[in-house]
Amino acid sequence: MIQFISNFTNQLTEAKLIGSKLLDKTVNKDVKNVIICGLGGSGIGGKIASKLAESRCEKPVVTYNSYSLPAFVNKNTLVIISSYSGDTEETVSALKEAITRKCEIICISSGGEVKEIAEKNNIPVLLVPGGNPPRAMLTYSLTQLLFIFEHYSLMNIDALDEINNSISLLDKEEKDIKEEAKKVADQVKNTTVLIYTDASFEGVGTRFKQQLNENTKTLAFANVIPEMNHNELLGWQGGSKSFSSIFLRNTTDNSRNQLRMDISKENISKIANSCVEIYSKGNTEIERIFYFILMTDWISIYLADIYKVDTIEIKVIDFLKNQLRKH
Repeated sequence: MIQFISNFTNQLTEAKLIGSKLLDKTVNKDVKNVIICGLGGSGIGGKIASKLAESRCEKPVVTYNSYSLPAFVNKNTLVIISSYSGDTEETVSALKEAITRKCEIICISSGGEVKEIAEKNNIPVLLVPGGNPPRAMLTYSLTQLLFIFEHYSLMNIDALDEINNSISLLDKEEKDIKEEAKKVADQVKNTTVLIYTDASFEGVGTRFKQQLNENTKTLAFANVIPEMNHNELLGWQGGSKSFSSIFLRNTTDNSRNQLRMDISKENISKIANSCVEIYSKGNTEIERIFYFILMTDWISIYLADIYKVDTIEIKVIDFLKNQLRKH
């Protein structure tokens, strides 16, 4: 996994070349709403992108991670199918249903059944390199989503420019990112980590949680401000030094939420083993998103090294999939 994360900006460079080809194609841009279907490492890009769209897109953009589609989905819906392997059974099921409902469909995949179905039904597929852990390929899926948003004129965005600027930022900050990530890992080691973000960065917090689950093989939890102030903040009264918190913050976060974070951090720090703040860098929201993704990926790797666990191993998930195939 270290190799994948070390190759982060090179992946972005390749991903933008894949996505930029989409801009030459003609599509039905008269869509009324958007749904992004995907799970796990394939689906988290949709979660991040949908939060990005909340303040930029006049049409509803939602994510869905189950077998069937919501009732509102119809011929005026753009369905984005994101399955890295192309064989995620829930996403394949959603793809088949989208075809039945005559939706506008575009797929992001490395192959598998998604590619086969798409080609059979003349559905465009953005093909990404295959054979790797899906969670290590977020650079590809998220980049393709940005190009899709631009292509369908869903938001005012120059995907190529955003990716190029993100690459420059991450290359410049690489040393400092790794140093801060190592410091944070040491601060929260041997604790259960609770992650907090502004509501607009919920997808980024969820991604961090997933990386701790999969890379570090540890439980972690993510919540957002202001929601956690109405419930989970009280839960900290039952906390202990076995817990740590990490606040992922932006200077551009809602001003009231920044105040809420300050107050929440003050309360949590009295109970938790450690209460850490990480501020993003970048001139745009997309740059800050990629900054946090790379930073938190490194934190998960350094913690995995401390815990002496195999970052690639997913035996429990493989067992689950094998059992499902028997039924």
